[in-house]
Amino acid sequence: MRTLLIIGGGFVLLALCLLLARAVGGSSALTKGVWIFVPVWLACAAANLWMGVAKAGYSVREELPIFLLIFAVPVGAALLVVYRAGVAAGR
Repeated sequence: MRTLLIIGGGFVLLALCLLLARAVGGSSALTKGVWIFVPVWLACAAANLWMGVAKAGYSVREELPIFLLIFAVPVGAALLVVYRAGVAAGR
């Protein structure tokens, strides 16, 4: 359940980055919003990995698949947004 909540948080962060990018620079800025989101989300996912290892007592080997899932699902959605924006713009 915690993993799903964290992934949901990733989607919320993605939405905030996209809304901010659109407000600042229009629809062409969506790509910039995604590229801001990716390193921020990487840091958040890495912090979750660290908490699982340092605080909860899991090994890195046990936490690594969860880290990859937590990182990859929202980033995959973000890359889909970039792809769809490019297709819609005719690029």
